[in-house]
Amino acid sequence: MPDQDILSRFPPVSMTLLETDKARFARELGRSFREYGFAAISDHGLDEALIAGAYAKAAEFFALPEATKMKYFVEGGGGARGYTPFGKEIAKDAKHVDLKEFWHVGRDLPAGHPYEADMAPNLVPGEIAGWQETVHGLYAAFDAMGVKVLRAIALDLGLEETFFDDTVKDGNSVMRLLHYPPVTGDPGGSIRAEAHGDINTITLLLGAEEPGLQVKTRSGEWVDMNPPPGCLVVNMGDMLARSTNDVLPSTQHRVINPAGARTEFSRYSLPFFLHYRPDYMIETLPGCAGPDNPDKYPEPIRANDYLNQRLREIGLLK
Repeated sequence: MPDQDILSRFPPVSMTLLETDKARFARELGRSFREYGFAAISDHGLDEALIAGAYAKAAEFFALPEATKMKYFVEGGGGARGYTPFGKEIAKDAKHVDLKEFWHVGRDLPAGHPYEADMAPNLVPGEIAGWQETVHGLYAAFDAMGVKVLRAIALDLGLEETFFDDTVKDGNSVMRLLHYPPVTGDPGGSIRAEAHGDINTITLLLGAEEPGLQVKTRSGEWVDMNPPPGCLVVNMGDMLARSTNDVLPSTQHRVINPAGARTEFSRYSLPFFLHYRPDYMIETLPGCAGPDNPDKYPEPIRANDYLNQRLREIGLLK
């Protein structure tokens, strides 16, 4: 259960405020994002049966033999689709690989779509019945939820409410089914996920109530982020931090190894990494630079170029 320190730092903001007091919803989320780069949302309305089903499909897939899972590893694909095996990803500037394996689901594009070259087709594990209905169904629900959160962020920044709608329409967003196996023996300095910032615009995360996720405050202190059960955790990614000239910071976070009896258990989580569309030019947004906050990012960069640059830094692209 979350302690009072966590509740005081990250008081959950109820999604019901969207219907009753949209300005307050935007303001309370914005306050948390500006201070910590993170916020917790309660009453998010995502289908609990769909979420439970996705967790079950993830557990079923990761329990398959390694040789079977490796059929879905795409060599040279940057981990964009399908399976990425244990020990493959390393945080930028880290000395040890992360203790995790994962599966990525992306956007299904119709044939001939202009972004086809930037987004690989999805893979579907034939061993898992009902995968597409459940896993791809949750992807679609996350995608719609992300737009609602971005609208609140736009209002808090003083932009038109729908400012971000077009920037993420057909965006290169991915949902990650993430498995941290039990920690057995000496991990040799590795932890489940080393300190890192996310690459994308915003991340929506289910599964944060399981202990382990920590956020680095502005003072350099690592604090726990395990909100009440059923909350959705949202954090800023590097792309949106860059767009806002770090008004909304992309905060370093990590997943530490469990202690005691929890070492014997797997940890699963479902982060959704909402991305700009590949050809969106990331540049400092109106009102985010001035005498008190000079523009740190005067050169625009194409979203997909930025993504590939960062994927090389974390070892997923060569």
